[in-house]
Amino acid sequence: MSRPSTLNPAEAYALWARSYPAYAHNPVMQAEERAMLGLMPATLKGQTVLDVGCGSGRYMLHALRRGATRVTGVDLSPEMLQRAGAELSALPPDADAKIELVQGSLAALPMQDALADLTICGLVVGHLEHLQQALAEQRRVTRPGGVLLCSDVHPIGHALGWLRDFKFGNQRYAVRHTQHLYSDWHAACATLGLQIERVLEPMLDPADIPAGARFDRMALEVPVALVFQLRRLA
Repeated sequence: MSRPSTLNPAEAYALWARSYPAYAHNPVMQAEERAMLGLMPATLKGQTVLDVGCGSGRYMLHALRRGATRVTGVDLSPEMLQRAGAELSALPPDADAKIELVQGSLAALPMQDALADLTICGLVVGHLEHLQQALAEQRRVTRPGGVLLCSDVHPIGHALGWLRDFKFGNQRYAVRHTQHLYSDWHAACATLGLQIERVLEPMLDPADIPAGARFDRMALEVPVALVFQLRRLA
């Protein structure tokens, strides 16, 4: 089988958006999400939450379910923001929650400084070549003392040749992805004044793998995501 064509994120998600659900829809995302939700506070009442690279809005939905007062999603792709808007519009009205969707890049977020009590960035930073720039912007928009929850595909997956791929029409495509090692995260956080509070490396749950699925069996032996709980110190 030939390798799929690799697209930049804007090109890829313009195609992928129409079929991209607002929930963890594959075993890697399910493993990543369990780890992220385990780090997210059980209640976000009174909190402002920023979801960077919000996609179809899955972490926005989780934040709202946990009582966040204000939830803002930012994404580069207008098509994905449209998808998120459709998902969020289906929610029952809640006078206590303010919801916003904004188009913008993680490399230069269109947000004021120190906006968020909690900033979430799920499986997005690998789309950017420069990790420190992505973390610097997340730090800037998070209040001093606030928390950042960030995840990415584990660098082991990159070494094993895993792709973030999808089907559109009769063709398969992959989204461009840059490997960021733990040492890269450590160095960037040290430079930016972000404290690494917890690091999780979730594994696949065999129960999540559909019967008859074709996949790399090595995926059951290695972590599939790298998940960080960071705190802005000042």
